[in-house]
Amino acid sequence: MTSFRGSFTVMVTPFTADGRLDAEGLARFVDWQVREGVHGLIPLGSTGEFLSLTRAERRRVGEIVVEAAAGRVPVLIGTAAEWTNEAVELTREAESIGADGVMIIPPFYSSPTTDEIYAHYRTIAAAIHIPIMIYNNPFTSNVDLPARLVARLSEIDNVSYIKESSGSVPRTAEIIRLCGDRMTVFSGYHPWESYRVGAAGYVSVFSNIAPALSAELYTRTVVENDFAGGRAIADRVAPLLDALAGDLYVSATKAALGMIGQPGGPPRAPRLPLPEDRSAPLKAVLESLCLV
Repeated sequence: MTSFRGSFTVMVTPFTADGRLDAEGLARFVDWQVREGVHGLIPLGSTGEFLSLTRAERRRVGEIVVEAAAGRVPVLIGTAAEWTNEAVELTREAESIGADGVMIIPPFYSSPTTDEIYAHYRTIAAAIHIPIMIYNNPFTSNVDLPARLVARLSEIDNVSYIKESSGSVPRTAEIIRLCGDRMTVFSGYHPWESYRVGAAGYVSVFSNIAPALSAELYTRTVVENDFAGGRAIADRVAPLLDALAGDLYVSATKAALGMIGQPGGPPRAPRLPLPEDRSAPLKAVLESLCLV
């Protein structure tokens, strides 16, 4: 079984100007990401607007990414759903089309108890043979997975990764302490700081735009133990992370892709294109990084 490590791009889903799935653009984008040095790809996460796609589109996105990646890097497909049975179906489908793993946020509307969250992941895990990356993002799901619950979830076979997006570096350290080698932590925020306390990867939004920089941040900090060099990269990309932060992160990421000549297209409603007062500062940041 593949061991996931490094910078994984949580990918946008490109659309055409009239709002259709841009299949050709998505395939080109995957190839560019791999050639730029990313260590893995995650389609159909929050940045991929998974809730704004039909079931058929979700399958097609997964198929395109797996086919275009062609085994060069691992692909973890987002298979989140509010209803456990639907999450099982989506996850089985992801496995059938060749995903190396899946990323699953907990049910996000029903305010599940800890026992319900545990049962949700246990049921999904029992239905597949590929690893699950649980996704803790209390800002968007309104559900927080505290470290002790993560430790309980790590006892489920093939629940062996977490994208930890609470924004707390001490939380990352606590998960590692409680889970040991049963759970590999990918940070969703503060990658350099998280690497320093033991995170093995970063699920990166900014890697959509600067995949080589995101990969280099991991390599310098974790592989080469060049903490000063890694910190220099983190400081360099901090303005980009700030420009993509907040509720408009999907619109901002897609706007940035358009500025650097990569496929993105408009976001789907109810999201709107990035407002003009955010576009000019974003372009200035990209120029400072020599991306445009």
